[in-house]
Amino acid sequence: MASVALLFLLIISSTFLFSHANNFQLQSSITQDESFTSILVSQNGLDFVKDLLVNKAISSIIPLQLPAVIEKSARIPFLGNVNMVISNVTIYKIDVLSSYVKPGNSGIAIVASGTTCNLTMNWNYSYSSWLLPFEISDGGRASVEVEGMEVGLTLGLENHEGTLKLSLMESGCYVKEITIKLDGGASWLYQGMINAFEGQIGSAVESAIANKLKDGILKLDSFLQSLPKEIPVDDNASLNVSFVENPLLSNSSIEFDINGLFTDIKKVPAVSKNYQQTQQPSVLCTDQSKMLGISLDEAVFNSASALYYDAEFMKWIVDKVPEQALLNTAEWRFIIPQLYKKYPNDDMNLNISLSSPPVVRISEHKIDATVYADVIIDVAEADQVIPVVCISLVIRGSGSIKIVGNNLGGSVNLDDLAMSLKWSKIGNLRMYLIQPVMWTLVQTVGIPYANSYLGKGFPLPIIHGFTLQNAEIIFSNSKVSVCSDVTYSVSDNLDRLSDKIGVHIVQPGDVLKTVLQGEK
Repeated sequence: MASVALLFLLIISSTFLFSHANNFQLQSSITQDESFTSILVSQNGLDFVKDLLVNKAISSIIPLQLPAVIEKSARIPFLGNVNMVISNVTIYKIDVLSSYVKPGNSGIAIVASGTTCNLTMNWNYSYSSWLLPFEISDGGRASVEVEGMEVGLTLGLENHEGTLKLSLMESGCYVKEITIKLDGGASWLYQGMINAFEGQIGSAVESAIANKLKDGILKLDSFLQSLPKEIPVDDNASLNVSFVENPLLSNSSIEFDINGLFTDIKKVPAVSKNYQQTQQPSVLCTDQSKMLGISLDEAVFNSASALYYDAEFMKWIVDKVPEQALLNTAEWRFIIPQLYKKYPNDDMNLNISLSSPPVVRISEHKIDATVYADVIIDVAEADQVIPVVCISLVIRGSGSIKIVGNNLGGSVNLDDLAMSLKWSKIGNLRMYLIQPVMWTLVQTVGIPYANSYLGKGFPLPIIHGFTLQNAEIIFSNSKVSVCSDVTYSVSDNLDRLSDKIGVHIVQPGDVLKTVLQGEK
């Protein structure tokens, strides 16, 4: 059974997290191919991701053993046949001096230059001659340093059925200089001959690095395509994060457009409504140095409002409260005397429903919200429930938005509460007596409950492991933009913060009882 406080929690929470905007019209068609959320990755963000990818690539490559065994054979006068073999060539260290990423119309170019690469290998040297009845051989280990290596690749990024598909358009690896130092045996004697392997070692390194890059891009593509198309919000709703159209590449940023609407988690496809917007969403960040920008159109909030409204989550019957005597006509005899006179000492229910999805308006400076609700006072007499009075409420409030981990949360303040008698079976009511009861109930119980829930928020479309840092929120006409830097951690636990957020809540029975007794 719901409590009185839970009623107003749901009403107020629905207003700010699941809001309806006048700019949008509902139509009967599915909107899987429309975008209502934009994500912009700036040059700083691209550099951050590039550094992560470079470090990840290096850690996944090394140690890298080159598959080939390189051999050379020659016939030298007086010595006879000379066989030279190097094997077990292994790259154990890679250092990247500098790198850059550059998006453009032809794709995303990533170049690493001034790269050094350290290798170890086994060398073996043998020859036989008609002058000697036996074979002469020697061998040992060698260290190899590759300098001035450049690695470059161009990536293609496109939308594939709501996910991102990554392709390797071009790649290359160029080795500028190789230094080989032999250890063991009479290495000093064979150093010059082993230097003849420089070209083959360089080609083997180039080939091995290029093949590893191809394998890495395939794995990254598989990871991107495995990203979920929906992010669960609760047991009833999820956030549609399917990509729409191909990413937009400029010379200093990449913009991704996703659907971004709330959908019914129990239905496939999702909410079958079309939300029209006045213009394509764009990210508005005043600080261009921020790595990431996320713009949410009002349709995102509108879809949540419609989803919960259509699912009849905005209708409640309250017949239990901590102080059960409060739901008895005797407790209201000084507020609505005729109610007690006609139904003395009868139990009551409060039947609360929203007449339409909550309305929110976002301007450049604030968020205003309005909730229209009907409260029906039912009297339980014998085995029947009798509707007695219906009061219409117009709740107006203003709210703020904040970032909680990777969630978009907020809080609400009550600005005004208007009431009117919709209908009554017991004659006219003194609304000025009921007004303070409702106001106090909303202000001292509903608002704290709502803010404890709103503070947790709903998830923004962020890949797991990345966390927003130093985020700022910018309001514009009918949209909200979140501009932020990001950090990366595989063991990201910031999403647990929302579970720890809470406020002290006054017991609803105590508040209502105090108000009622105060009217005596």
